[in-house]
Amino acid sequence: MDVFEAVQKRHSIRAYKSTPIPEEKLKRIMESARLAPSAGNIQPWYFVVVKDREKRETLARSGRYARFLAESPIAIVGCGDQKASPNWYSVDVAIALQNMVLTATAEGLGTCWIGSFSEEKVKSLLNIPDRFRVVALISIGYPREKLELGSKILHLVRRKKSLEKITALDGFGKTL
Repeated sequence: MDVFEAVQKRHSIRAYKSTPIPEEKLKRIMESARLAPSAGNIQPWYFVVVKDREKRETLARSGRYARFLAESPIAIVGCGDQKASPNWYSVDVAIALQNMVLTATAEGLGTCWIGSFSEEKVKSLLNIPDRFRVVALISIGYPREKLELGSKILHLVRRKKSLEKITALDGFGKTL
């Protein structure tokens, strides 16, 4: 699968099989984060891979829209070192996390980007040092078929915007 195909196929998965993720797939996903670009090549990221079921259940309770973390075989907590890169850590971590999402898609796995969490609870649970901020969580696993009516309705009502509505040439509002 090429990168553009992974971008096209990627969608948020909120139901997972209990099938473990092979270590070689996990290593490739983590390696894709390591290879991400960062401002000044500071690489202000740190990723906590959470396999422990009890910890995933606790993470699932840390945010209103994070419940499915309990059933995904892996949760990844993306952290940024705000002292190493105070202005860019969140952007750099987001780029690395997106590399993970696309690599997981190419590996036949499903993911969901999660911004609904209590940073204090996540940091406490995983012993994350004060200088790090939790940027986002990602669930990873093999998708399980589940009727997600709310998601299907949302995608019917709120489709992806056309290229013409989100791009310009040489200045805002000028057709590309």
